[in-house]
Parts: sequence; C-alpha cells; structure tokens
Amino acid sequence: MHLKTIKYPNYEDNLPQKGQHILAQCSEETILVYQAFNPRIASYAVANQQFGGEHYRFSRMSWIKPNFLWMMYRCGWAEKEAQKRVLAIEISKENFEKILEGAVFSSYEQAIYQTQENWKAALANSSVRLQWDPDHDPYGAKLDRRAVQLGLRGATLKKFATDWIISIQDITNFVLEQGAKVKAKQLDQVLVMDETVYAVKSEKARKAIALSRFEAF
Repeated sequence: MHLKTIKYPNYEDNLPQKGQHILAQCSEETILVYQAFNPRIASYAVANQQFGGEHYRFSRMSWIKPNFLWMMYRCGWAEKEAQKRVLAIEISKENFEKILEGAVFSSYEQAIYQTQENWKAALANSSVRLQWDPDHDPYGAKLDRRAVQLGLRGATLKKFATDWIISIQDITNFVLEQGAKVKAKQLDQVLVMDETVYAVKSEKARKAIALSRFEAF
C-alpha cells in the first residue's frame, strides 16, 4: 500500500471527537496496523515480510494498533527502549475483522458480558484482547476519543504474523523526522498518516468491540 500522509492541523477534519472509533488508513481491500519492536525483530520482519526468527516470541501476546498517533504515543516517536523501529503492516480487511470478531475486553464490561463468569469464560476461550484507551495528540495529551489496540496470542497471532501479512514497511525514519518536529513545537509542519473512521462490516465484530456509531459529516 502506498502510504498517504497529511499535515496534523488538517488531520482532525471530519473525525469524531468522542466515542470509540477505529481510525485507520485503508485501501479498498486492506488496512494498516502498526507495531514497534527492537531492531533485531524488525529487521527480520522487513526482510522476510513476516514475523519470526530467533528473537520473536510466538508465546507472548503481541499488540497491534490501527491508529498512527496512538502508536506514536506508545513508542514515544520511536525513542522508547525496545520500540525504536516502527512498522506499518498491511493486512486484508477480511482478516482484520476476523480479529475483531474474536476480541474480548481486557477488563469486565457488564453491558457486553452480563456476568463476571461469562467474561472470564470468554477470556479463556479467546486469542484476542481488546482495549479502548484515550487517543492522544502528537504531544501525548489525552483526547476524549478512544483508540483501539488489539492483543494477539496463540493461533490468531500465528496466522497474523505468518499468513495474513500482505506487506511490512519500516517507517522509522519518517517517525523520527516527525518526532523531531513535535519536539521543536512545529506542529503545523508535522505529517501524520491520513486516516478515516474504519467502517466495520461485521455485525458480530461491532458488537464484540462496542463500537460507537459514527455519522460522516
């Protein structure tokens, strides 16, 4: 996928300011998600266009984020230890929605699970964890809008890491360049990924993740 960028002052145009929404860059058939790793894991992934090698652990949970600025907050614009290489990973929308359909909240949500027992049973049987956390601006300030991150483990992680990836692009240099502008408080010059609200097609997925309704402007 050819990555599209936009200056940050224009990024929020037509985006919801509240609620739980998936913001992402998409093509007609695919979606981008982001991860940050140490150089050894990232180098293998870029070279092989899949994850693996002696330093990658399929036994651990691995978190993906479709929202670029949420990834920047987590990795500190590629300056946090063990998160100095940022990857843009392209997968099909079909497989992304399979991930959403199997997602279970990391903490108990009565409206979804009714009882603690139901939630614990769902957790035990799921290989996908879901968290809605405050989205952040480039400086790291919290926003009212919520951003999603998805933790993958077991069979879902194996499929994602080895079978479902269409492309992996190392965007570390771009991230560092924009992070330097953020530090210099040149927010009018900062480029971010051009994202829109991702319209989840699967009704099962929408219910599983408690997606907020969004009406386009």
